[in-house]
Amino acid sequence: MQRLYDFLRRHPTGVDSFWAVMLAGLALLWVVEASMGREVRLVAVVLCAVLCAATALRRRAPEKMLLVVAAVGLLQLVTDVGLNPADFAMLVVIYTCAANGARWSSWLGLVGGLCAPTIAAVRWPPVAQTQWQTVVSVCFMTIPFALAWVLGDSIRTRRAYYAQLEERAARLEREREAQAKVAVAGERARIARELHDVVAHNVSVMVVQADGAAYVLDAAPEQAKQALETISGTGRQALAEMRRLLGVLRTGESEGGEYVPQPGVEQLTDLIEQVRGAGLPVDFKVAGDPRPLDSGVELTAYRIVQEALTNTRKHGGPGQVRVRLSRTEDGALRVEVVSPLGDRDGPRAPGSGAGLVGMRERATLLGGEFEAGPEPAGRDRIWRVRAVLPVDEETRP
Repeated sequence: MQRLYDFLRRHPTGVDSFWAVMLAGLALLWVVEASMGREVRLVAVVLCAVLCAATALRRRAPEKMLLVVAAVGLLQLVTDVGLNPADFAMLVVIYTCAANGARWSSWLGLVGGLCAPTIAAVRWPPVAQTQWQTVVSVCFMTIPFALAWVLGDSIRTRRAYYAQLEERAARLEREREAQAKVAVAGERARIARELHDVVAHNVSVMVVQADGAAYVLDAAPEQAKQALETISGTGRQALAEMRRLLGVLRTGESEGGEYVPQPGVEQLTDLIEQVRGAGLPVDFKVAGDPRPLDSGVELTAYRIVQEALTNTRKHGGPGQVRVRLSRTEDGALRVEVVSPLGDRDGPRAPGSGAGLVGMRERATLLGGEFEAGPEPAGRDRIWRVRAVLPVDEETRP
């Protein structure tokens, strides 16, 4: 049954042609039975044939078929071809124009349909009916035309409503896809920052320690052993943080996992000790209100200091690094890392440039400020990294 329905929907002209043939059969019976002269009978046949053709083509060209039907109605008045079964095509065409045709054809069909019964009653007055009976008869004849237009217009309204719902659903789907893409891009950027910080810092420490161990392996075995222990500890720490990141990516698989909490300001002491153990002198001080901070602020501060120290090992010159954590007048957390710059023309460790971008993105996500760049310091040059992170959530975006 569904296949038949789908077939009929795909071939509307064929369906209309079938009903046009049925209407032509009824019109032919009327022509044969009507008591008219031969000339009038020929005109009636032609007009009925035109009305049946208009029924078959109503959905292909509703506006043109409405004009054809109107012209046939006028010819009926002129040639005195009375009401016949083929006039049913007028109802069908009016319905089609109200449902699918242009607005002007819909209103024209309504006006013509409401006027047609009255005009027919004047042209062919009913026999043996009083005036009031004629008026009642005309009113009843007008109702089918009005109902055909109302039915067609309601279908047009329903189609427009469904089209609006489909368009709204499609728009909402596009918006959901766009929001999902933005969320995925943001999450990917966050994970990329975390991976960069973890890998860049720990691998940098491991490379420095491995080079030192290789250098003193024969001359100072104890120092080489200590460097290898540092490499082992750093590798375990990197693995722990990688497990934490993978735990965030997993869904429903956190049971039994070995994850570490996100690092914060308190873990900066361990980070500084690790960097000092790698041979980089660091002066670390914390000033201001020691009250606990939001985990997002602490993680951002930790990652900025970690990345700044990693960049110092890669690109910095000899000298002490100064790390300061303090509070601004409005209570925001200020993070500052000052390191000496090496020879500008000397060799530099390769880098992707993602470290500065990641630090800036972290500060920006919290609504903070970030700046990094070289500054003169007497006869030497330094590289200063400064970030101001708002502590109150009300000041964040």
